[in-house]
Amino acid sequence: MDPRFNLFENEVGSRFAKRFAGTATILQQTTVPHSTQELLALRASQINGCGHCIDMHTKEAAAAGESAVRLHLVAAWRESTVFTEAERAALALAEEGTRLADAHQGVSDETWAQVRKHYDDNEVAALVCMVAMINAANRLAVITHQQGGSYEAGMFAAAMD
Repeated sequence: MDPRFNLFENEVGSRFAKRFAGTATILQQTTVPHSTQELLALRASQINGCGHCIDMHTKEAAAAGESAVRLHLVAAWRESTVFTEAERAALALAEEGTRLADAHQGVSDETWAQVRKHYDDNEVAALVCMVAMINAANRLAVITHQQGGSYEAGMFAAAMD
């Protein structure tokens, strides 16, 4: 599979990508722990089959000190003991917010209650926006066939300088 299109080499795509990345930067600066942000992005990317984003978020999380065990278990977080209750709430939100077409209710009341239990209003807003943003990023990358494997930790931040 070869990449179909490079958004960064196109005037409209490049302008959009810069604004999209700027929005992502706002979310990264919230009080939601960085590890939770990466785990959320990784789980949504796994569901969406986005190799580029799986590569990026796995490497960024590892560079920030996330353990290999936790990264390997994200796909089976419900059957794992290595995630906190707050992380489980964020992972459930990521899954249910990503699989909207799979359930008539979208995000369940149970998941919402768990998110509200562990996060304040600003963090809830950030988590909701993070789910929306990673799903949009996954779609951009999957539609244009961006492949995983060549990302190096820090590349996203460097591209925004």
